[in-house]
Amino acid sequence: MLKRIGVSIISLAISFLIIGGCSSSNNGGGGGGGGSCPETNLSIAVCDPSASPFSLIIDNPFFPLFVGDELVLEGEEDGVFLEIIITVLDETEVVAGVTTRIVEEAEFEDGEVVEISRNFFAQAPDGTVCYFGEDVDDFEDGILVGHGGEWRAGENGNLPGIIMPGNPQVGQVFQQEAAPGIAEDQAEIVALGETIMVPAGTFNDTLTTLDCNPMENGALDDKVYIDGIGLAIDADAELVSF
Repeated sequence: MLKRIGVSIISLAISFLIIGGCSSSNNGGGGGGGGSCPETNLSIAVCDPSASPFSLIIDNPFFPLFVGDELVLEGEEDGVFLEIIITVLDETEVVAGVTTRIVEEAEFEDGEVVEISRNFFAQAPDGTVCYFGEDVDDFEDGILVGHGGEWRAGENGNLPGIIMPGNPQVGQVFQQEAAPGIAEDQAEIVALGETIMVPAGTFNDTLTTLDCNPMENGALDDKVYIDGIGLAIDADAELVSF
């Protein structure tokens, strides 16, 4: 998944939570190694490949993935125009023995593609959306230059993580990516029901997370999800169409 650090319209609101939460150094428990991220308190065991049955019907209210859905987010960072296009494909991939739904995420800077990822998701029986990894293509000047940050559950000790809990509550901290040394992002739910205004409209039924990257010394990224739609704010990029 795309990982950028920036300031959204809710940053002032959650800065108080950063002071009291994610900025404190704590590397114990289930959190990823290194960095100043909080300790996780939600087990990723619900996403263990043996915890079947998983479903391709992903209808978690804050992270719905129905074939053909497309979200477009736009914004500006350091004078660069950003565009993110998220598309739920009519394609599946077996990862760690689990059939997953493929979601393509493309990021553009000033109209030029910089990254295309194919992300693998499945839903657990309790409604948790599990993240089984991603294939990544990185581009410079339109040329494929690498595959930074790609990983798959079931390879090299990697485990599927939680992208959205089945019963989200403020204060839950969970590991999104469990690929040691490659991708170790985690998230904390810091608000529910905040009103946001984005180009696509005004929404009240929202969920706000503060994502933390222990591999980048606890670098933070705020995200907001809308009930029935999904991702609406990713740092500086905001939802313009869905």
